[in-house]
Amino acid sequence: MNTTALSPRTNSGIQLPVLITREGTKAANRFLEFFTANIRNRNTRLSYMRAISPFLTWCEERGTSLHQIEPMLVAAYIERLTQERAPQTVKQHLAAIRMLFDWLVTGQVVPFNPAASVRGPRYSIKKGKTPVLSAQETRKLLDSIDISHVVGLRDRALIGTMVYSFARVSAIVNMKVRDYYPNGKRFWIRLHEKGGKFHEVPAHHTAEIYLDEYIEAGGIAEDKNMPLFRSTRGRSRELTTRAMSRFDAYKMIQRRAEGAGISSEIACHTFRATGITEYLRNGGTIEHAQQIAAHESPRTTKLYDRTSDAISLDEIERIVI
Repeated sequence: MNTTALSPRTNSGIQLPVLITREGTKAANRFLEFFTANIRNRNTRLSYMRAISPFLTWCEERGTSLHQIEPMLVAAYIERLTQERAPQTVKQHLAAIRMLFDWLVTGQVVPFNPAASVRGPRYSIKKGKTPVLSAQETRKLLDSIDISHVVGLRDRALIGTMVYSFARVSAIVNMKVRDYYPNGKRFWIRLHEKGGKFHEVPAHHTAEIYLDEYIEAGGIAEDKNMPLFRSTRGRSRELTTRAMSRFDAYKMIQRRAEGAGISSEIACHTFRATGITEYLRNGGTIEHAQQIAAHESPRTTKLYDRTSDAISLDEIERIVI
């Protein structure tokens, strides 16, 4: 997609499409408010910008003003996008465009939402695609980490916390030291989720051991307002005061998986899916898994359930010809 039709960046770091700046200050301010006041999560903001900017540029290249955008034009763009992107990506782009125009309508910038009646491609998913490790592979990975140094203790604690709390990697790397805290006889984990929400779960006894050993070795127990999982400084491998990023966590996981001889293609989300799958395999319920994972719908949790993936040889041998 050509995204060249953009004005210089504003003080907020957001580029205004030419189609917006041509409408004047009111439209420009409302556009900026959509990304700053309306969308608080930085990753969501970037995702929506990547969806909306190409569409507005595409309209501008066709000589269309903001007020001239109609459902047929949006439909034509979505049809073109469908030829280039996966259905779920197209649906996400269409949802972003709808939300922007809803915001512009309520701000009295445009009279109606041209994307409201446009339908995206059909897309139905009954099973998630996130790679999952078996309990044996996960144990092999955790046990393979050299914990003679604080970096190894940190990595084991990070992976273990994801497995045993079903946490998203973004919630894990955003944890402060204070987010691992005593509550009665047990320690709890406080996870900062999307939209400024937080979610609290009791720490699994194994995760508790991993976190305690890491925090003690790192000498960070009193740094309550500082990041829990921290980056390291060069070859000294000393902890800094900066939090690990999601990319840092991803690189670490790839390195640890390679070191453990795990050939499966895994990512950060693998451990969320692995934890849920093993929980259900051991008799846990979808309802409780949903609560632990902080999913809005049990259907989302079900996507992580891989307990029925394995087809037994006995069932295959029932095919008698």
